[in-house]
Amino acid sequence: MTTTRVALITGANKGIGLETARQLARQGVHVLIGARDEARGQAAVQQLAGEGLTTEFIHVDMNDATTFRSAASAIEAKFGRLDILVNNAAVMEESRGVLPSQITPEMWRSTFEVNVFGLIELTNTLLPLIRKSEAGRIVNLSSILASTTLHADPASPIYDSKVTAYDVSKAAVNSWTVHLAWELKDTAIKVFAAHPGWVKTDMGGDMAPMEIPDGAVTSVALALADPSTPSGTFTHKGETLPW
Repeated sequence: MTTTRVALITGANKGIGLETARQLARQGVHVLIGARDEARGQAAVQQLAGEGLTTEFIHVDMNDATTFRSAASAIEAKFGRLDILVNNAAVMEESRGVLPSQITPEMWRSTFEVNVFGLIELTNTLLPLIRKSEAGRIVNLSSILASTTLHADPASPIYDSKVTAYDVSKAAVNSWTVHLAWELKDTAIKVFAAHPGWVKTDMGGDMAPMEIPDGAVTSVALALADPSTPSGTFTHKGETLPW
């Protein structure tokens, strides 16, 4: 078993997840590249290996809880614990501009299956291993679009940026973050909600103002947060965001 910190990042074969893996690996963390597609996951591992970084693929499909249990068993057998979990994987099913009342039941269910139910079940499956860490960190990727406060304010910059099912799913992630942080308040584990920013990814699009390396900064900082950092927060680059 290694004394190096061990991190699992979901959806880590591309975008912000891959960049988070890169930046954590540069900090000496042993990163498990969580992905649903093995070929793409292994390609990410090889890409990072070409940069001199050692990572490994682990099969995690957010629509298949059997992969959660298999991953937990593999991590326990090899490392005996998990120090960092970055819940990065997410989906945005509807197009921008679709009205809230037009979101179909199928869109609601598929969005929540990955962004909320899968995230919670994976976290709970891995929590016994995170409890074995001396300083466990759980980072839930959220979004400024999760802010009910800003969505309700006509003067806010996101007032007219409604991507309803995605927004509501991320608001649920924020609430889950607060509740889990409360449960773990007397442990060394800290739980965070992170807004990466509007980033040039498949989801963010080409109009986004931030590049991918900058989009991983918040997740990495929280994954490596020192013990004095408050748990149960919603932040972007150290700035507290409104719920």
